[in-house]
Amino acid sequence: MTAPDNWRKSSYSDGGDGNDCVEIANTPTHIAIRDSKTPASATLTFPAGAFTTFIGALKTTHSTVTDFARFRG
Repeated sequence: MTAPDNWRKSSYSDGGDGNDCVEIANTPTHIAIRDSKTPASATLTFPAGAFTTFIGALKTTHSTVTDFARFRG
């Protein structure tokens, strides 16, 4: 997969000063997520259908994507 170039902040990211953000990018076949504090670090990349399963699993453990970002550190 080619690295996406269309990163955008999640609508669930912390609204404060923007330091607790999860960024999402998509291609025709994959969804990628990364921590905005360290954009050059590793990203999580999923086939589009698997991303839905991943988000569903997060919802059962954490109430928002922001909770996930805080959990990740």
